Parts: sequence; structure tokens; C-alpha cells
Amino acid sequence: MDEKDWELFKKKLNDRTGIDLQLYKEPQMKRRISNLVTRAEEKSFTAYFDKVSKNKNDFAEFIEYLTINVSEFFRNPDKFSKIEKEVIPYLLKRSQKLNIWSAGCSIGAEPYSLSIIMKEKTPNVRHRILASDLDVDILAKARRGVYTENELKSIDPARKAKYFTQMPDNQYAVKPEIKAAVEFKRHNLLKDKFEKGFDLILCRNVVIYFTDEAKDKLYANFFDSLKPGGMLFVGATEAILNYRKLGYTSFQPFFYQKPENSPA
Repeated sequence: MDEKDWELFKKKLNDRTGIDLQLYKEPQMKRRISNLVTRAEEKSFTAYFDKVSKNKNDFAEFIEYLTINVSEFFRNPDKFSKIEKEVIPYLLKRSQKLNIWSAGCSIGAEPYSLSIIMKEKTPNVRHRILASDLDVDILAKARRGVYTENELKSIDPARKAKYFTQMPDNQYAVKPEIKAAVEFKRHNLLKDKFEKGFDLILCRNVVIYFTDEAKDKLYANFFDSLKPGGMLFVGATEAILNYRKLGYTSFQPFFYQKPENSPA
């Protein structure tokens, strides 16, 4: 597996999916993909790519592995408690209707968790919850809204009973009123244009393999997408060390705020 093979693999991947590995940390991504190549008993990155490209399910599994789609409802419950008890009430004082973006939403557990919170906080108000991801197959699962017991392990039993319908195969379907509040779309965080005017953006456990330059550009784009006073919430291992340089203030650990006096 030489350098030319790796470069050709990256080009093929980008042409087919829009995933540009130039924006990811090369040693880590190369190691992850090398493991797949070895497991498949192929001798090169391109041979592996050509093999999985011939089978829709194999290719979907490869992209899911590559984009690290790990999620569950109310992941990191202590952080979600802060959203529910501090961040959302603060934002609701500024605006009756919130515009929220779950960026890199994976299987949909995060935006549906937000939908449950907003349903309980403001039952008669329709907020906008946008959920985006790069992986079209994962988005299809998110739109279906059917989950395993393990994916619901962090959810309160009362909420589970209230907002999910148990199915015969011991899976759980999100109830229609929770699904209806979430809008899903495909979006490449490293390539596509960003909407503006968000009160809250969540981007958690997404940037782990991004280069520092790609992260800074992403966080700058999020800053531009937030309303003055809006918040960015990142993952528990993704503290933004240079947040002041990017224009943010710290609301709480892992919650970064666009100052109230910033231009809209």
C-alpha cells in the first residue's frame, strides 16, 4: 500500500462521496482504513475501495465506519441536563421560537432528544430542529426513527414509555409528534454552505479526526451561523482551546457563545 495508492484511494472516495480526506488527520484515518483493508484480505486501498463499491450494503458499512456514527439518546446525560435546565431556558428568554441545528446527527438520537426536551418545555410552540449528516444511509435510519434497547439506555423510563412505541422485535419507534419536529438533510460540514440564524448548534463527537485547520474553519463557520447570543455545544473530548481567537465566549465547559454584541 504505497503513497500513490493512498492518493488514488482518496480521490476515488472524494469523487464518489464528497468526503475529502485531505481535511482529516492522515495517520489516524490511514490506520483506520488499513485495518479494513487487512480484514478484507486486500493488498491495496484502491482494491479495497473497488471491492466494497460493488456492494451497496458493504459500501454503506464502510462509510458508516469512516464517519464514526456512534450515538444514543441523551448521550452524556449530565451535559444534556445542562441543555435542558440551563441552556434552553436561557435561549427561550431571548426568543420564543428556537432555531436549532444538530450537525453530524448520525442515527437521529440527538435531534429526537432535543425534540423531546422542546416538547416538554414548550408544548404549544413549534421550534425548528434541523438535523444533518454526510452519510445518506445513516440519515435514512434517522428518518425511520426506530431504535434498539441499547440506543435508548440513557433515556428516562418515563420518557421512553411516553415518546416511543415498543415494537414486536423489541425495538422502539419514535412517536409521530416527536418525529414531526425534526427536519433531516444531507450536509457536508467541510464543503457545503451553512445556513444562518441558529440559536443553538450541537456538533458532538464529529471532529475527532479533522485537522486543526479544518476544525478552526468549521468553528468559524458555526460562529457565523449563530445569532448573537447563540450557543455552540461540542463533545466531551472536543474543548475548543482557541475559542476566544474565534470570537466565542465560554458559557460553560463545552458550551461556547457568540457575544450578544456581535453583528448578526
